[in-house]
Amino acid sequence: MDAMKWVVNTMTKSEDKNLAIMSIEEGEKARAFHQSFPQYEVTPLTELPLMADYLGLGTLFVKDESYRFGLNAFKVLGGSYSMAKYVAQKLGKDVSELTYDVFTSEELRKEFGQATFFTATDGNHGRGVAWAAKRLGQKAVIFMPKGTTETRLKNIEKEGATVTIEELNYDDCVRKAVAEAAKVDNGVVVQDTAWDGYEEIPSWIMQGYGTMALEAGDQLNEKGVMPTHIFVQAGVGSLAGAVTGYFTNLYKDAPVKPKIIVVEAQAADCLYQGALAGDGKPRIVGGDLQTIQAGLACGEPNTISWDILRNHVDVFVSAPDWVAELGMRMTAAPLKGDKPIVSGESGAVPFGTVAAIMTMDAYKELRDELGLGKDSKVLCFSTEGDTDPIRYKEIVWEGKNF
Repeated sequence: MDAMKWVVNTMTKSEDKNLAIMSIEEGEKARAFHQSFPQYEVTPLTELPLMADYLGLGTLFVKDESYRFGLNAFKVLGGSYSMAKYVAQKLGKDVSELTYDVFTSEELRKEFGQATFFTATDGNHGRGVAWAAKRLGQKAVIFMPKGTTETRLKNIEKEGATVTIEELNYDDCVRKAVAEAAKVDNGVVVQDTAWDGYEEIPSWIMQGYGTMALEAGDQLNEKGVMPTHIFVQAGVGSLAGAVTGYFTNLYKDAPVKPKIIVVEAQAADCLYQGALAGDGKPRIVGGDLQTIQAGLACGEPNTISWDILRNHVDVFVSAPDWVAELGMRMTAAPLKGDKPIVSGESGAVPFGTVAAIMTMDAYKELRDELGLGKDSKVLCFSTEGDTDPIRYKEIVWEGKNF
């Protein structure tokens, strides 16, 4: 069994100019937009008191995104908000004017015209973009990397998008989306990874993810809890940067700030590799990026998010697939009295990381480094439910290891 790897962040700080992208005010704008959706409900922040006691923690919370808009994952938050901000910009409006009713109206479609939104995805992001494009009356073209399951493809097809599985890895699918969008009138790339010259839309996607972070912060505050540790997963790092940026701003005046731990799939651990190098420059991981953690199989980091992460993350963890499998099984069947959570392969890896750290002697040094124990108040994000139901059953019901 491959070991988890981890590295303490010792990188020199930058000017931190991107932290403002995830300000409290920007989070509130995004949430106001999402609250206008008829499908909007605050997703659960599930407390697992018996599991916390078993693991030797004070409290343990899981933000459960399997309930988001009936799409079983958080990704629609970023795709929909970035598309709204794009349309608003083109029409000279503020995004606050584009409530769901306006955003999906025939009048707006006539005023805005026809665009084609291109993206690369393992499944959840593309499904969210397709869902939003359908409601806006626009076109969506989705490219999926090799190894993608038919279930994920069919979920996007149901939303009316043009979607194909390519013989390419995720990052090459991104390049294909960019190239194809350039060939089409009003072709727009909606991608949550940023690079030089493509930064505005990824920053809007991150702000859309801020709705989830803001909800979690409010839910913790209602319980009178400030987390001591936040575990969040990363692919390109947009979600991790959004969560890290939001909570850094939220607790900027706190005497002791939460420790933030970013967890990646070991097959695509570009952020971990950057932190390991320690020079503040991002690193790229190539190859097929084969992992069950499909939503995290991204080898090229979002440059905007990287800047936030290098300044504010405490520890980067590189997690083999067994960590995600452990998290899926433990959340599905917690101790009697705790509420079960359906957490998919990319959703469960933060929880699996916490469980491994607290129960395995091999990670005692990391446990001590983080100061995890009876006084710890831990927040994990479960970013998807069983978005691949067949794979979920194979792992949780049949006990398969991939």
